[in-house]
Amino acid sequence: MFGDSATAITILFIIFAAGLGAFIRKRSRDKCLRDFEQNMVTLEDTAGKTIWGKLRVENTGLEFVYPQKQKDEDGHDEASYILYKYEYPKIGLVIRFHDKLSDENKKAREKELEKTYHPDWDRRLKRKTLNVLRTVRDSVVEIVNLVISQAKKATPAGNVLASQDKYVSQMKQELMGSVGTSFEPLLEQYIGHKVVLEMIKGDKIFEYCGVLKEYTAEFIEIMNVNYKTTEDQPARTADLVVPRKLGLVRHLGE
Repeated sequence: MFGDSATAITILFIIFAAGLGAFIRKRSRDKCLRDFEQNMVTLEDTAGKTIWGKLRVENTGLEFVYPQKQKDEDGHDEASYILYKYEYPKIGLVIRFHDKLSDENKKAREKELEKTYHPDWDRRLKRKTLNVLRTVRDSVVEIVNLVISQAKKATPAGNVLASQDKYVSQMKQELMGSVGTSFEPLLEQYIGHKVVLEMIKGDKIFEYCGVLKEYTAEFIEIMNVNYKTTEDQPARTADLVVPRKLGLVRHLGE
């Protein structure tokens, strides 16, 4: 009798862990990067390489779809460039130039900028609510650990859980990996305001003034910046997603 019950519990637990993992993976795309999805963007990596294409964001990485196929040095056709998540440390900057957007994307971007800059009370309330939910989410792993630890002490369920450590660990890793936003009080108060961003490029530090749109554990998103790809090029209106290891908000800009 107990053997049948244990088998049923094991199967249900595996199904639950797999389903939860799939749901979390689907939802765990970085918010800053996701804001640029389906827009033409330029990727500058830390080695100086530049990639340009329409951005597709998945939880496992990024794809830059070229407007037209290109041939490599060996004569092979290339239609896109894939950057896997484990390669994110290579990202120096993701740029969305205003003049490279389609008319539809330009309108959507202008509408988003209007909502972002000095947001009204309902948008601020929505963000505060989301921050509460994120704080709760950040505590989920601790709660899961506590519940599972207590359940393992029970009999016979504890014996079943102890035998499924592989799936328990997998579920906890999925939950931990999903926490893409780290609440930052210093940044939170400046969301929707003009700020000055310090960004490291090579051995130099550059400053850019723009509207702080969003931040996550890995990136900062700044809108409406005057950005130059090189010193001898004119500045163009752009939105930037910068790795937090390379960029930081140093000043309030208004």
